[in-house]
Amino acid sequence: MLKNKCFKYLLSLTTLCFCINTFAAQIFMAGDSTMAIKDPKDYPETGWGVPFEFFFAPEHKVINLAKNGRSTRTFISEGLWDKIENNLNTGDFVFVQFGHNDQSKHKKDRYTTPEQYEANIRRMISVTESKGASVVLMTPITRRHLKDDGSLKLTHPYADLVRQIAKDMGVSFIDMESLTKSYFEEMGKEQSALRFMHIKPNLHPNYPNGITDNTHLNQLGAREVAQIVLQELRRLNHPLVELLRTPDPKHLKYSYKG
Repeated sequence: MLKNKCFKYLLSLTTLCFCINTFAAQIFMAGDSTMAIKDPKDYPETGWGVPFEFFFAPEHKVINLAKNGRSTRTFISEGLWDKIENNLNTGDFVFVQFGHNDQSKHKKDRYTTPEQYEANIRRMISVTESKGASVVLMTPITRRHLKDDGSLKLTHPYADLVRQIAKDMGVSFIDMESLTKSYFEEMGKEQSALRFMHIKPNLHPNYPNGITDNTHLNQLGAREVAQIVLQELRRLNHPLVELLRTPDPKHLKYSYKG
């Protein structure tokens, strides 16, 4: 009798361990063009969510639903939020980063009043938590709008709303506006330009007339911003750090030596 009980206990423990070890999280990303996957016609413009996906072990699925031009209002009205809400499971994660388009009063197709913006963000958090999942709330990344002294202008009037919501609702929070502003200011005017969409005429078939865009990142800028996000997750000792991919041992011999 005791032997049978011990066997059943060991079997249950083994099953529990197996379930823990095989747990696969979904990591949803809700945001705008600064986070989004791009159409080839837009390359080398790159959202930071693209390289971010590859930080995680393959069993954890990153679902990047961020889309160019979307505000909290249009992300909801177009059904993009429904795709998250309807597929959330206990233990999943949702990154929420909006603001670039919500504040655009001159673009009626996307403009969201401060009151609507706050209500939409709070709704996203409440829905996520009701499903047993967790939010990582973010202010929008900085624009590269330079002052005469080389510092960057603050161009996100809704950022303080996000900071207050994070305090009120007690969710994980990354102040991307402050972090990216400091990061690009420190590297200076010329080096920071190399991280944004600055292309001279006749250098890229997607932009034959060239482009000077201080809002959208290129591939280098996206990778570095994704790394800033990861550094903050580590600093916060966030559970997502436990889901990172394990490096192939044969690649470790190429470790940086300083």
